[in-house]
Amino acid sequence: MEHKAISIRPFIGAENFQLSRSFYRDLGFQEGVISHDFSYFYTEGIGFYLQGHYVKDWVDNTMLFLEVDNVERYWQELLALDLTSKYKTVKLTPIRNQEWGRECFVHDPSGILWHFGEFFKEK
Repeated sequence: MEHKAISIRPFIGAENFQLSRSFYRDLGFQEGVISHDFSYFYTEGIGFYLQGHYVKDWVDNTMLFLEVDNVERYWQELLALDLTSKYKTVKLTPIRNQEWGRECFVHDPSGILWHFGEFFKEK
């Protein structure tokens, strides 16, 4: 195959579309509104589609991994946002060390699991 991939943009669902929009803006994503229940959220040239469509089994089994440059700094910034007070169903899980690097976790308002991780660099 000779084509050049430009991006990959997963589609994720939202139980409460407006609440999820607010959550992702609080996380620092920019929003491009496509229609009344469909938006593109992006940062630094990467992004995902959020849709006002909810299927519990689908959302409960959705996980996304966002690589960050410094997971410790990212974790501190997540804590400073006080997301669990603002969004009653949001859950944060502290940094865990893995064989490949470090990561922390956030469940969004609908239950989608985000992994925010940093890979160990070879020396």
